[in-house]
Amino acid sequence: MKYKILHLILLGCIITACKNTLSTVPEKSPTGYQGQGASPIVPTVNKPVQKQWKGIWSMGDQTYFSNDFDGARLNGVAEDGNDHYTIWITAENTPINVSPWYSFKVWTDKPRQITIKLSYQDSRSRYYPKISDDGKHFKALDSVKFKVINPGEGAFGIKAAPEFAEITIDIGNEPVWISAQELYTSKRVREWVDSLSVKSFVSNYEIGRTHENRSMQLMEIKEYPNTKKALMIISRQHPPEVTGFLVMKSFMETISGDTEQAKNFRKKYDVFAVPLMNPDGVDNGHWRHNMGGIDLNRDWENFNQPETKSVRDFLNKKGDEGYEFVFGADFHSTWDDIYYPIDSTVIGQKGKIVYDWIESISRRLPQKRTNIAPSDKIRPTMVSRNYFYVHHGMPAIVFELGDNTPRNFLREKGKVAAEEIMRLLLEQD
Repeated sequence: MKYKILHLILLGCIITACKNTLSTVPEKSPTGYQGQGASPIVPTVNKPVQKQWKGIWSMGDQTYFSNDFDGARLNGVAEDGNDHYTIWITAENTPINVSPWYSFKVWTDKPRQITIKLSYQDSRSRYYPKISDDGKHFKALDSVKFKVINPGEGAFGIKAAPEFAEITIDIGNEPVWISAQELYTSKRVREWVDSLSVKSFVSNYEIGRTHENRSMQLMEIKEYPNTKKALMIISRQHPPEVTGFLVMKSFMETISGDTEQAKNFRKKYDVFAVPLMNPDGVDNGHWRHNMGGIDLNRDWENFNQPETKSVRDFLNKKGDEGYEFVFGADFHSTWDDIYYPIDSTVIGQKGKIVYDWIESISRRLPQKRTNIAPSDKIRPTMVSRNYFYVHHGMPAIVFELGDNTPRNFLREKGKVAAEEIMRLLLEQD
């Protein structure tokens, strides 16, 4: 008996020693962007939107600024002298998320180098300028021509952004486009959709109309007539979030590709996608909202906006036709890459595929760590991910890409994401 007691005492000492040893090892602090907090519940009935004046500002020194094109945002220009200009960027309404989109053209009758100061309404300089000679092919401004004014603090979020920024560019008789991100207007997105639709198994059609009567286009990948399992993909609820769109674009191109994996996948699964959820906001150069003045990703409970209604009605129609939705993704952009799945304590085994998918993407792309910020709040549905799961039973995720994530990596990430979801779903069968 005494040996048994001695044994228990020694075992307790060992356990205590182990605990003490572990407690001296500092826990690793989380790194990278940790994501935003829970989204507040807000009304989604229409609010007023102030449309920007469109035209050309003619400066006294024969220099011209224009916002007269789709996707533009420029609300005022001041000539400061000595080839220096200040531009003013305001939002479509307030309160609003800090996504200060800008896009404008500048040219001159007197070729030279000028400096432009970017200033904003109640915001800071979030987006690093992109430059183009044709409005389609953009590249990041050379860093030696970019100057921050009143730098921010930290690595992520609006507090990390500078209060103002100045850019220096050479201008001549031909316009130079300066934009917060690449321009992908509704016309350009439609051109991309049409280019994929030359394939016999890719089609696109209208599922609704926006406030300004633009078409809500749905892209459908369906190669075999009897398939009744599907993925639902959406993108660009928020106009400036171009990096999310670029990953979605690569994702859809991969699934509609000619690999053996894609061909086998299409034998069993269909894919439905709305590549441009907010065409009014995109074409009007909005920071965040649609022409109803509402953040669409807060309207998946009440469905006051025509864009969310269109997708809701489409999903209900497909559900009535006997479709089973096995995966949903909503592509967005933020300060850095991050995943927002539903917490495993809520979604359980049904959501395992989402976490397996995240892990497999991370394994194949270890060069860029992506954090995960699960949410255990699924009601009110309000955001697309929650609505997809609660009302259609599909494991779903908000897939966010960084504003400044390298574009070649975005293409690779979209490709890998598509390959891995195809692999996982095929393995389930």
